[in-house]
Amino acid sequence: MKTYGRGAISDFLDDRVLYRNLIPCSAGLPGLPELRAPLSIDPAITPRKTTMDYARVIHAVLNAAQEQRGAPPLARLIYVGDTRMNDGTAFSNIAAVSGWPGMAFIGSEKIGPLSYAKEDLPVGSIYTASRWTALKRFNQSLTKHAFTADETTAVLIDMDKTALGARGRNDGRIDEARLDAARLTAEDILGPGYDQAAFQKRYDTLNQPEFHPLTVDNQDYLVYICLTLSGGWINLDQLLEWYYGKQVTSFPQFVSKAEAAKASFPANLHGMHDSFHESYTQGDPTPFKAFRHSEYLATLARLGQLPDDTLPEIMIQKEIVMTQEVYHAAMGWKAQGALLFGISDKPDEASLPSAAQAAEGMRPIHETETHILGA
Repeated sequence: MKTYGRGAISDFLDDRVLYRNLIPCSAGLPGLPELRAPLSIDPAITPRKTTMDYARVIHAVLNAAQEQRGAPPLARLIYVGDTRMNDGTAFSNIAAVSGWPGMAFIGSEKIGPLSYAKEDLPVGSIYTASRWTALKRFNQSLTKHAFTADETTAVLIDMDKTALGARGRNDGRIDEARLDAARLTAEDILGPGYDQAAFQKRYDTLNQPEFHPLTVDNQDYLVYICLTLSGGWINLDQLLEWYYGKQVTSFPQFVSKAEAAKASFPANLHGMHDSFHESYTQGDPTPFKAFRHSEYLATLARLGQLPDDTLPEIMIQKEIVMTQEVYHAAMGWKAQGALLFGISDKPDEASLPSAAQAAEGMRPIHETETHILGA
C-alpha cells in the first residue's frame, strides 16, 4: 500500500451528495420531500437503495442537477459500488427508470488471483472485480465500448466502503466506528448497569444475516434490541427461543412486545424506548437518533487523524481512508465534464454535524479530509 496525500469526497463531488434521507446536500436541488407527490411515493416510507422508488428519486435528482449546471440532457450512466446485490440492483433500477445505457463497476479486495468478470443486463453491463486496482481496467472497458464520460454522463459513486473504507481493504474501520457508537450509547443510557460483555454478545449474535428478518439489517433496530434486552423483561436466550419458535420473527412484533412490557423497564430505559417508539411509529428510517449522532463522532475520529508520515500498513488499520483508485477515477471523470453524484445509505444523523457542532468547526463526513491510500 502507498499513501497519496490527503483528500475528501467533496474534492470530486462538491456537495452533490445524498444520504439516507434522500435530501441533497447541494443547495437548490429537489429532495424526497419535494418529490413524494410528483413521484407518488408513500409519505410514510423513505425508499431504500434496492427499490424502484429509490431509483426514481435518484433519476429526478440527477436530471435537476444537470439542468442546474446548464448542461445538455443526460444520456449515459456510470456506477461505482462495492456489493453486487445492493449496488448492482440500484444500478439496474436507475438505468431502467432513466432509459440511459449504463456500465457499473463493483469492487472488493479479495485474496487470490485477480478476477474481472462482465455481466450483461438488458440495461447495460456490470463488471465485478476482486481488486480495487481493476477500476483502471474498467476505465479501459469504457474506452473500448466508446462509453465516454462527458458532460452528458452521470457518474454515481457509492461512498461507504467504496470511496471511503474500501470493502475488503479498509471497511473494518467503518464497522468499528459504528460498534464504538453502539457501546458508547449503551453505556450512556444504562450507566452503572451497563455490562459490556453481555451487550457485545447480544450485538455479535444478532448482527448476522440469519436474523435479518428480525433486525431488517438496520443498525438502529439492532442496537435498540440489544439495549432493551438489558431491561430484565427478556434475555437473549429467550429471544432466540421466540425467534426459532416463530413467536417473534419480525421487528414490528418485537417492538409490540417491548411496548407492552415497558412498565417493567428500569427508569433509564424508559426515555430511550419512548423516543425510539415515537420515531419508529412515525415511519422514521433512523429512529435511534442518539446512537447515530454518536456514530458521526466515532467516524469523524477515524478520518485523517494520524500524522502524514505514518506507515500505510498502520494507517489502514487505524483510520478510515480514501480509496485512491476511486479518487483517481472520479477526479478524471470530473475533469472530463461528467456529472458526479455521491450516494450513501448511511443516515444523515451519522454523516452531518448538528448546528452546534458545525459552529465548532465540525464538517460533514464527505467534506472531512482523510488520507488517500491505494495499492
